[in-house]
Amino acid sequence: MTLTRKGQATRERILEAATALIAQNGVAGTSTEDVRKAAGISGSQLYHYFDSKQALIRAVITRQAEAPLIPGQPLMGALDSFDALRAWADAAIESQEHNNGRGNCTLATLAGELNPTDDQTREDLCNVFQRWQALLHDGLKAMRERGDLHSTADLDELALALLTALQGGTQLSQTLRTTQPMRAAMNAALAYIQTFTT
Repeated sequence: MTLTRKGQATRERILEAATALIAQNGVAGTSTEDVRKAAGISGSQLYHYFDSKQALIRAVITRQAEAPLIPGQPLMGALDSFDALRAWADAAIESQEHNNGRGNCTLATLAGELNPTDDQTREDLCNVFQRWQALLHDGLKAMRERGDLHSTADLDELALALLTALQGGTQLSQTLRTTQPMRAAMNAALAYIQTFTT
């Protein structure tokens, strides 16, 4: 769909409202009517941009996948040193403190409420997670090529450990309303990577 500037602004307003409501109430607790009211639009406007709630959720997934974890920096950019990985982990933990401990609307939030029969949304989430794992892998590969990591380090496993710590830590932190699980998970993943230092 080709949108005018005004149309793009309206679509973005809808996505911002949906993202905020999902962070506060979850996917199941957020209706299209809630989004319509929060965005200050009519029902026909909402369905002009998103023909179903699932289409809206998939758009939120895309939006969140493209959002930088650290404001002002590219999405998970240049995670090719221990300092960069530590800064990334710290930013994830800080982000989790928002919204009374619920954190922001994250892919972990969306994945946790995924309908088992919604294969399209699951595929969208899988694609994002695989892309993030590849970015982590690339950073670790650069570290190994520089000699920061031992040549025997399994980069696929290390990247998956980091991604799992991020997503699992987010899920448990949102449930318990404390950043302790996120901090523990990220610290454990980083400590595991450090066992491969040369």
